[in-house]
Amino acid sequence: SEGLAANKALLHRLMAVAGELEAGATQSQFRFGATRAYSEIVRARLASLRERPVDGLQTMTAFMDRRLMPAMRTCYSMQDRQTDLSYKLMHAANLLRTRVDIDVEEQNGNLLMAMNERTRLQLRLQQTVEGLSIAAISYYVANLLGYVLEILPETAFPFDVKYIKAAMTVAIVAAMTLVVLRIRRKHSERPSVKNME
Repeated sequence: SEGLAANKALLHRLMAVAGELEAGATQSQFRFGATRAYSEIVRARLASLRERPVDGLQTMTAFMDRRLMPAMRTCYSMQDRQTDLSYKLMHAANLLRTRVDIDVEEQNGNLLMAMNERTRLQLRLQQTVEGLSIAAISYYVANLLGYVLEILPETAFPFDVKYIKAAMTVAIVAAMTLVVLRIRRKHSERPSVKNME
């Protein structure tokens, strides 16, 4: 989480620097373009003069080449550096953005795993409570029916009341288990929101 926050902060700073670089490049691009245009005009004008070399004297074309061309090469170099720096900065930002995306996906995956584990534990707890509910309800129903059997005379049954209570307890537990399983099945068959859409 700290690494993700640090990467996000770094990405924001990097994007701010990239924005400043692009703004500066846009401003200087106009000047570099104007410089190139003026250089082409000067070269065209010098070419239209059709100078001829004179012994001992430097031609205007040679003079301008010695003075103007280094300045033009500097402009071209600066323009190339700006373009290269802009490309490298955007490449670094894309790499960092990918890293942030991977960190977010990993964090989301961990969150989903934790939610799945929590759901699994809740299901186990629910099943435990259901089992305890079956036992508690069966106990109370068996006791209530036991009170009813104790009221009746012993001659009303062909065999001992203990056996009847034992058989009733088994039948009650089985019936309660079937009821709980039926309720659980009805809940699992209920259409989910996703299926309804």
